[in-house]
Amino acid sequence: MSAPYLHELTLRLALGAAGIEQNTLGKHVSWLRAKQSENGGYAGREGDCDPYYSAFALRALWVAGALDGDIAKKAGSFLRARLNERESIIDMISLIFGAAICEMAAGEVVLPDEDDQQQVSWRSNVAALLESLRTPDGGYAKTPEGRAGSTYQTFLTVLCYQLIEVPVPDMDSIVTFLENQQHAEGGFLEIRAAKRAGVNPTAAAIGTLKALGRLKPEEHRQTIEFLADMQSDEGGFTANTRIPFADLLSTFTGTLTLFDLEAIEEINLKAVQKYAQSMQGPEGGFFGFALDQTADVEYSFYGIGTLALCNT
Repeated sequence: MSAPYLHELTLRLALGAAGIEQNTLGKHVSWLRAKQSENGGYAGREGDCDPYYSAFALRALWVAGALDGDIAKKAGSFLRARLNERESIIDMISLIFGAAICEMAAGEVVLPDEDDQQQVSWRSNVAALLESLRTPDGGYAKTPEGRAGSTYQTFLTVLCYQLIEVPVPDMDSIVTFLENQQHAEGGFLEIRAAKRAGVNPTAAAIGTLKALGRLKPEEHRQTIEFLADMQSDEGGFTANTRIPFADLLSTFTGTLTLFDLEAIEEINLKAVQKYAQSMQGPEGGFFGFALDQTADVEYSFYGIGTLALCNT
């Protein structure tokens, strides 16, 4: 059985991060360490700590080779305290991601033991919740009330099934859903009613196919051309054809997807690297785009991840 997509990706980024200049990486590690709250979690730019931002911070630290036992123990305590709360779907999936990272990187166990009946029941409940998001088109919606599948939510759901070690139901329908999300001019739509393809839903679609073992790069020439066209004069990627400036999220996902499609030579990787470097905050952390003035933990993962990809 192949490793879950999230495990494979994080290990791949960690290898690339070893090539980042150590003073640069150390600055971002210090910034991320300082962002951990007393309760062990991480927050976004405003509001309280939550599993979503905590998972991004933990992934960034792991990629940087800096997720030590102390950080993982505090984060694990925060995540365990959230296990029995009514989380949003995104936070629930993020909690599972964060728990997997704590255990893989530092041996900090967050979820109940596999032999524990509580674990069996918990996994069953999570799987039932995920399947409640299934839509008639074969994808997964963001809420149980959703009637049309979301490409990004489908990606997250597949990753979550892998992490809880439950087989993904009816993979053929997911593949059919993704085929129907392809835009005639290249790329993928986030929802069927969308008018144009985007870099991030395209990355989600390709990532889902890779996670399912169904990715055939030779069948995605139009996708490759679409992504290559999204590299802007800044060096980074724009989110879609209507947005005039690059952002770090789209840059990370677009670059990663071209690697997965074995077509990284289609873009200027040195320009990607320079763009990511330009998004660094003076005290550490990364901004989201050129006019952004506040670094956060989510974009810091994208920044470290992009620099790591440029070293693979």
